Amino acid sequence: MRILLIRLREIGDVVFTTPAVRALRDRYPDARITYVVEPAAAPIVAGNPHLTDTIIAERPGGVRQIREDLALARRLRATRYDLVLDFHGGPRASWLAWATRAPQRVGYEVAGRSWMYTTRVARPRALRPRHSVVNQWDLLTALGLDPPDPARWPTEMAESAAAAGSVVRRLSDAGVQPGDTVLVIHVSAGNPFRRWPEAAFADLVVRLVTARPRRRIVLTAGPSDRQAVDRIVAAADARLAAAERAALVRCGEFDLAELRALAARASLYIGGDSGPLHIAGTTPVPIVALFGPTPAERSMPWRDPALVTEPVDGGALPCRPCEQRHCVPGDFRCLTLITAAQVAAAAERALTRAGAPGWAGTAEAPDPAAARNV
Repeated sequence: MRILLIRLREIGDVVFTTPAVRALRDRYPDARITYVVEPAAAPIVAGNPHLTDTIIAERPGGVRQIREDLALARRLRATRYDLVLDFHGGPRASWLAWATRAPQRVGYEVAGRSWMYTTRVARPRALRPRHSVVNQWDLLTALGLDPPDPARWPTEMAESAAAAGSVVRRLSDAGVQPGDTVLVIHVSAGNPFRRWPEAAFADLVVRLVTARPRRRIVLTAGPSDRQAVDRIVAAADARLAAAERAALVRCGEFDLAELRALAARASLYIGGDSGPLHIAGTTPVPIVALFGPTPAERSMPWRDPALVTEPVDGGALPCRPCEQRHCVPGDFRCLTLITAAQVAAAAERALTRAGAPGWAGTAEAPDPAAARNV
């Protein structure tokens, strides 16, 4: 049996399909399962042990984009897939699903595109307190698979040995020792609706360092927010004593594979609702997750409930959740109402619950039991 999965983007959405990948492998152990993804999110499924192979759908733009898509469509059709699941539902993804001419094509009921599928699944547009994994799992439910279970089918991202080795070497060169309490704080997000203020991050860093001066803090950011790390470090440095400033680890940027390796060996991950949060969720690391317009019920890391995750949000608001197109109050209060004191308290709870596991200064992953409730 040949199965094709399509989820072109975004990073977090691709992460949220990985439980379905494993469930399909369990259901069809001898199937050839292929995943089509765009370059930015490709590291998520690269090396996934439940996939036979992956296909990168390039996005060069312009006339070249048309040529690329036509060539990809011919390639997919020539493979003669038996089953196609389109987790994306966008125009490009639905067209690629249709172009395969597979006898069974499962996708969402979308105006103007539903005819491209042989099996259609309802996708209400209303914002519901329903997890994104469950929303995507609706396609598997149409095939008769069991309901999703995060303990049985958590999100996954295979570790890259090269990325793990690079992370260990870089932090060692920066003075991080095995057993140190390493806190990873991701300071960026894909849009302003999910981006906690830089001043709040700086305040959080100061609180975490002054509470335990021997902690090591690693700040990370996406490509569009590299300078935010420098500004937050400078703001925190100005408030820390000279001896405390050594807590801030400076070791450059991390790609997605390295970020996954970094989180897997850290004592705690703190970040907003973005792709890196869900990459961290594929590891056992204790997590403090900041939620703005999206409720935690929809975007919590999907993993074994025994692992430590502390959600933090700005409380009940008449405008929350929202579509993230226009902030009605104009001040992004769903995020700005979250205080550094709240996040620091959540961090201390998470570290206590997890037994404050130390930095694993090797290329081997830590024992998952070290990050469970105690």
